[in-house]
Amino acid sequence: MDTAARHELRVLAAANPALPLLLTIGRFARPIRRIPRLGWVVSDPVTARLILNDATHFTLLGEGGVGHLWAQVLGDWVYDVFDGPGHHALRTQTRELFTEDNAAALVRRVIGPRLAAAGSQLAGGGTVDVADLARVMVGRIVADLLGLRVASDDDAAYREVFSTGEELAALALGTTTSTVLEPATVARAKQIVARMTSNVAQVWRTAPADTLLGRCRELGVEMRHTEGLATLLMVAGTETAASAMARTVALLHDTGAQDRLRAEPQRLPDAVREGLRVSTPAPLIGRSVRADTDVAGRRLRAGDRVMILTWTANTAPGGFSLDRSYLRDNRQLWFGAGRHLCLGAPVARAEIGALLSTLLDTGRPYRIVARRYRRRVLIPSYEMLRVSLAS
Repeated sequence: MDTAARHELRVLAAANPALPLLLTIGRFARPIRRIPRLGWVVSDPVTARLILNDATHFTLLGEGGVGHLWAQVLGDWVYDVFDGPGHHALRTQTRELFTEDNAAALVRRVIGPRLAAAGSQLAGGGTVDVADLARVMVGRIVADLLGLRVASDDDAAYREVFSTGEELAALALGTTTSTVLEPATVARAKQIVARMTSNVAQVWRTAPADTLLGRCRELGVEMRHTEGLATLLMVAGTETAASAMARTVALLHDTGAQDRLRAEPQRLPDAVREGLRVSTPAPLIGRSVRADTDVAGRRLRAGDRVMILTWTANTAPGGFSLDRSYLRDNRQLWFGAGRHLCLGAPVARAEIGALLSTLLDTGRPYRIVARRYRRRVLIPSYEMLRVSLAS
């Protein structure tokens, strides 16, 4: 096993010791197989995409789906906005908020100065903890999207924002076999949501039209739906984005591909895509069977659970490589598929690209001087990834 693959497995194992075993054994579940307590397991990208695109027979609102989990926290309106008639309308209304150009502008405005400071620190001979920097970057983005008031414009304030989003997402730990939350967990989650969205209503009424909340108002998105959208972006875009950023930096280092990228900076989009494919920060996607149907010769019954092993499907073609051609079957499976393809995908790509550009612009290779993996977390990631420039 090469260095990059070894560290990636350690990242997975630190998050959940059983995860590497499940994801590795899952290769034998192609295209689909029933496993006791887990339900139907899918590790084939074509089958996964078929299921994710089939809203007639599959839903994320039933047992096993993320919508079922968050409806318990946010309220019954989730059943309409997540997968019901209102879902298409909400995506249509908000699609222009997350174009590639808008995402790039958001990242430049919100985290551009912080990245410039990190680049100067490295150029001056200092060391930067990329994992911590990624969490600060995400905290800044979340604070901007939610209109949060922070105590001061320093890293500590934005670490706190990130930690709150992480705390909310962590409530999903242990839901692999059931997405039914305990009453105490629901109560705690509602407290966190209330704290994080306390300013949304006021900001929604007054925010400039070029911000997320202001644009939602201009587009006619109801305030409560805007609160829900903001909350879900916080949950889905905190740990996953930070994970992908740090792990992509590590992959470029561990494979030696950073030298190639420095010589061919036009390959930056390839590096971002490969980093997302190999890391696949959300390694599992759950669905519930809405109506009886046949998939790959198997009969699935209404109420069955389906677990899609996205990490297994995405990494089957091999490790990180800037030369890997476009994978038609996988495409953007790391962001989901169909009408539930992650709305914030352009923001995630822009964040990773901006971080990599900062490292490339130093003009020298970077080296990892220390690393540590996050333990017992929902999204596998680095706790610490310190880098400095080679002399």
